[in-house]
Amino acid sequence: MISLPRQARRKSKSGVYHIMLRGANKQEIFHDNEDNARFMNILNKYKKQVQLKIFAWCLMNNHVHLLIKEGEEELSVTMKRIAVSYVQYYNKKYSTTGHLFQDRFKSENVETKRYFLSVVRYIHQNPVKAGMVTHVKEWYWSSCCEYYHKSSDYQELLDRDGVLRIFSDNRIIAIKEFQAFNEKSNADVCFENEKNRIRTLTDEEARKKIKMILGSITFAQVKSLSRTERNDILRKVKTAEGISQRQASRILGVSLSIIHRA
Repeated sequence: MISLPRQARRKSKSGVYHIMLRGANKQEIFHDNEDNARFMNILNKYKKQVQLKIFAWCLMNNHVHLLIKEGEEELSVTMKRIAVSYVQYYNKKYSTTGHLFQDRFKSENVETKRYFLSVVRYIHQNPVKAGMVTHVKEWYWSSCCEYYHKSSDYQELLDRDGVLRIFSDNRIIAIKEFQAFNEKSNADVCFENEKNRIRTLTDEEARKKIKMILGSITFAQVKSLSRTERNDILRKVKTAEGISQRQASRILGVSLSIIHRA
């Protein structure tokens, strides 16, 4: 089999990139709040070391979205440092070896103000569209609350002033207008050149797929299973392509928080 060379990343004229770092084979990379916090601390360490600017972030179970302006070194070098640091922590904590992340992080150039704001909103709405929460401000592990001026452990990580000034020079007005924009219903699409974008299934399609996972177990029986059996099934449902956690909650009658923790 012929191995083709990877195409070099096209440099962003603005220096700003939308980054997605994903678990290998879509595996979970964050299992608890300690894992999330460790990744955030590593990100903050390298922000200071190489003078990154970070405009938005969101940590999901099996991937991370970042909106970053390249610092004093090549972005690929910085992302490798971040990934290696987190993998060392992860492997030690969970006594594992091998790959945790996909070999290559995804990136897209962000060259215009309009697309920049769309990416910020896309990142913040990721947990809502995935069915993890009902409102953007409910997801702790994103930069949304920092923009809303709520207290957080990661305020120093966010470079928000320039973003808010796009809306107004008056901070109070800027936050209010940003919030309205950030929560507006939209059809934002990022990584448009991604060929294998996963389509969200209809509820009927999701039911058929979940039924195949359950085998002889009925939808109604799932919530009455032992915790171990139930969580084993929920993990399989969560990793099934095209099924949102909100759909799984509706179909199986299990709360979103239980599905999220499984």
